[in-house]
Amino acid sequence: MVEGSDGEVTPFQALTAALSATVGLGNIAGVAVAIAMGGPGATLWMIIAGFIGMASKFVECTLGVKYRDIDADGTVHGGPMYYLSKGFKEKGWTGFGKVLAIFFAIMAVGGSFGGGNMFQANQAASQFLQMTGIESGFAAFAFGVVIAILVGIVIIGGIKKIGAVTEKVVPFMAVIYVGAALVILGMNFSLIPKAFVLIFEGAFTPEAGLGGILGVIIVGFQRAAFSNEAGVGSAAIAHSAVKTKYPASEGVVALLEPLIDTVIICTMTALVIVITNLKAGLFEYGHLDGSKNVILNGSEKAVGGVDLTSLAFDTAIPNFSYVLTVAVILFAFSTMLSWSYYGLQAWKFLFGKGKNVDLLYKALFVIFVVIGSSISLGAVIDFSDAMIFAMVFPNIIGLLFLSPKVREEVKRFRAAIKEYKNK
Repeated sequence: MVEGSDGEVTPFQALTAALSATVGLGNIAGVAVAIAMGGPGATLWMIIAGFIGMASKFVECTLGVKYRDIDADGTVHGGPMYYLSKGFKEKGWTGFGKVLAIFFAIMAVGGSFGGGNMFQANQAASQFLQMTGIESGFAAFAFGVVIAILVGIVIIGGIKKIGAVTEKVVPFMAVIYVGAALVILGMNFSLIPKAFVLIFEGAFTPEAGLGGILGVIIVGFQRAAFSNEAGVGSAAIAHSAVKTKYPASEGVVALLEPLIDTVIICTMTALVIVITNLKAGLFEYGHLDGSKNVILNGSEKAVGGVDLTSLAFDTAIPNFSYVLTVAVILFAFSTMLSWSYYGLQAWKFLFGKGKNVDLLYKALFVIFVVIGSSISLGAVIDFSDAMIFAMVFPNIIGLLFLSPKVREEVKRFRAAIKEYKNK
């Protein structure tokens, strides 16, 4: 490990880069599907998962900074691949650590092309075409080409460019989405207590438990927008590039991600849906089946999650679906940026850090953006999302066995704070 304040991005840029990968379609679509399936009580399980996620995010991002590699030119390489291989080597488990690191890297590359790329491009294109009323394969292809060009321009510049873009995009899209939610909640202030009663009363029914588990774990992980990605290890890759002297300090910054993403934004989405349904009776809870059909306005209709959230917002703010489309595209775009960096770091770990290796991955990533926009993904996305879910297993093993190292870093950071205060 290289100690010191080396790094490529500021803590805020690292935070927004990681947030841009997690604040996305899970907040818009995943919450709606979970509530439709499990009722309002599913919301409480998401909040609990958010608080639990803060702990695992702290550990993995602290380890990410501690075990990162820094090249002579200042380029940073970090993430679970490095703390699994280097941390386990310190314990004398070199072979085991290498196997876990390679497995994680392979899953991360597959996940970056699928859930972190094609799925995002596909959903953004679908939402855009639905808003414009254009049903054309060529239009989807053209949309994909435009997004691919924009993504390519940014990712060529590496994490510094990604961080510079996400620190502007993430606050902007958060203001759009959260601002609209606050307006709706303000308009229906008197119904908020009733909504919370429904959430707490429904949280302990079998239906709510099922909906919460499916909403938080399956919908989130498998749709590449798990409400905080805690435990996946992806955020540790972005946070590894931070300029800091103390690894634990970045772990503290990373705590904010599950709080912002799951506890705040997902809860606001849930409140909007529950309150709107209280007023308008849009759909019946617990009637979402495996094909995502829900009893909507008295008849069974196919719902993809985004539709349900869009309907809820539209009911309160007419034509807000147009603004939501912009938010979805921004969410998808920023998610692709961050996942391109995650996949690239894993790719380099597997194939080396040469310039040609770098360019090959970026070229493939841009091509997959166009493919994702133009085709029906089906089994391809299910497989790639399973890869993201598989990243959890080697990462959690690493967090458990390397937690004593995190404890050491926390002590070192606290000692530095105490010394600073005594000056």
